[in-house]
Amino acid sequence: MLRNKEIRIYLLVMCLIGLIVIGVAIFISPISILFILATSTLLIGCSVIFTRWRYHEIEKLSSYLRQISAGDYTLDVRDNEEGELSILKSEMYKVTLMLSEQGSLLRQDKIHLTNAISDISHQLKTPLTSMMVMADLLSDTNLPETKKTEFTRNIRIQLERIEWLVSSLLKLSKIDAGTAQFKKESIVVEKLIQKALEPILIPLDIKEQTVSIKGDDTVTFIGDLNWTAEAVINILKNCVEHTREGGAIYILYSANPLFTEIVITDNGKGIAEEDIRHIFKRFYKGKNASDGSIGIGLAMAHSIITSQNGDIDVRSDKESGTQFRVKFYKQVI
Repeated sequence: MLRNKEIRIYLLVMCLIGLIVIGVAIFISPISILFILATSTLLIGCSVIFTRWRYHEIEKLSSYLRQISAGDYTLDVRDNEEGELSILKSEMYKVTLMLSEQGSLLRQDKIHLTNAISDISHQLKTPLTSMMVMADLLSDTNLPETKKTEFTRNIRIQLERIEWLVSSLLKLSKIDAGTAQFKKESIVVEKLIQKALEPILIPLDIKEQTVSIKGDDTVTFIGDLNWTAEAVINILKNCVEHTREGGAIYILYSANPLFTEIVITDNGKGIAEEDIRHIFKRFYKGKNASDGSIGIGLAMAHSIITSQNGDIDVRSDKESGTQFRVKFYKQVI
């Protein structure tokens, strides 16, 4: 404690004041010298004890900060008393809790990033391996022309799959990073549905599936047409994929004072009960997923919708079909 320059100055000043008072007392009343000397000694002693206690408390706080810097967030320095030191302890504890929460979030993000990289590597490894094998076979001069055509076509399909995967991941990363620019414009739901149906008309025709659309052509909501169409496309693709040939898809939309709702229903094979709570997770593939499914379409749809003050819910009955309910709220909730 005495190594502290401020404390040495403080004690020196106290001693000088005591000597001055004693010197004055000699000329006024020599009898009072002993009383003044005892009082001064007592006051200086109390000040030293109090200063030593505060010095010890500050030293404990310094040790506490060193432990926090080392990553130990389990300590609690609160003493639930009044005073400046107690307030400082409470504020330090709040900062400790905040650092602990941020550390936990960073660890979770690291785990998610590791899992995502692992999933992406797995998704890319399969088509790349397949293309390498077919490329080696194409170098064979004795390979029949029919096989060359088949392998070339398969390589193109795999490249298109990789391109779609990379494009989807880039879109998801933009949404996650908050850099995706969502416009706030009035969207006519009828126009949105027509735009979303265009890319899946051929798959619908191949599987001879029908689409029934019902809703008021004046229904609108505030959002981004292109991004929302991307979400609806992925939902419709899921419905087409899981609906048998000759099946049907129903689209119903409406609005009320609280939200605009789009309901997309199919009469396909449905989603297993244990898969429903996971279908919006990236790279998750349910029991009924097709072999070519990557498990990213519904995750993207969920991210796009929730980023625009929306919500998506799914209900499904095995062998009876699946229903997606998309809501865009008119006020932030």
